Amino acid sequence: MSPLECGLYVVATPIGNLGDITLRGIEVLMLADKIACEDTRVTRKLLFRHSIKSKVTSYHDHNANTVRPVLIQEIKNGGTVALVCDAGMPSISDPGYKLIRDSIVAGLYVTVVPGASAGLSGLVLSGLPTDRFLFLGYLPSKSQQRRNTLEEVSGISASLIFHENPERLVRSLKDMLCVLGDRPVAVLRELTKLHEEVRRGSLNELWAHYAHSAKPKGEIVVVVGPANDIEKISDKEIFTILGERLKVLSVRDAVFEVAAITKQARKKIYMMAIKLQTPS
Repeated sequence: MSPLECGLYVVATPIGNLGDITLRGIEVLMLADKIACEDTRVTRKLLFRHSIKSKVTSYHDHNANTVRPVLIQEIKNGGTVALVCDAGMPSISDPGYKLIRDSIVAGLYVTVVPGASAGLSGLVLSGLPTDRFLFLGYLPSKSQQRRNTLEEVSGISASLIFHENPERLVRSLKDMLCVLGDRPVAVLRELTKLHEEVRRGSLNELWAHYAHSAKPKGEIVVVVGPANDIEKISDKEIFTILGERLKVLSVRDAVFEVAAITKQARKKIYMMAIKLQTPS
C-alpha cells in the first residue's frame, strides 16, 4: 500500500453490518496516523474486525472545539487524519462538518472515502421516489417546533428523509400525519443488521401500528413520499373535508391536516373550523 498524502480523509463506516466498509476505507484507516471518531469503543470494534491498529482519538460534540485545532495542526505538520463517525458518513448529523470546513479554510488536502449512509439506504429500500429527496435529519423534540419544521417542507415535491429514535417515533408520525396529510411512508429500523425491519404503508396506517405496538428498538429512518400536485379546491370542498376531520380530530390537528392536504393557509382553515363549530 502506498503512503497517504497528508490531509484529512473522511471515511464512511458501516451503518450496522461490519462487513459493509469499502476496501479503500480499510486501507485508509490502516495507513492513517490517527483516526478521529465519535465513540472509541464503537470504532475499535470495527478496527478489530479488520485488524487495523492505527491510533484512535475521540472527536465528538462535547470536545470538538478543543480537539479540532489539534487535529488541524497535526495535518499541517505532515500528518494524516481519518475522520469517522459511529455509523455511516461523517458530518451527517454530527460535528464532522466543522473539522472538514476548518481544514478547507486552512488550505489542507481533504478527500472523501464514500460508503454506507443510513438515509440513502433507507430511501432506496423504502420504494418511494428517489429522483428528488430532502434529508432533514432529526426533527425537533417538541411537538410545536416539529410541526413548524414539517410545515416548512409540506409543499415540497420530494421524498423526505428523517432520522428518528424509538422514544419519539409515534409522536413524530402523528405530527407528520397532521401536517403532511396521509402520504405513503416507510419506517426502516436496524438497517443492515440481523433484525432489520421495514414497514411500508400510509402515515395513518403506520402511526396506528406503532401507537398500539411495543416500543421499537434501534436506529430508525423514516421516509415520507413527496407532496402531490393538488388542483385548486373550492371552499365548499374544504368545508366538507374539514367537517369530516373534525369528527375524529381536535381543531388543532384537523387544521394542520386539512391545511397540508389542501395547501391552504392554516389561518384560513382555522377560521373555517371555528365557523363550522359555531351554532347557526
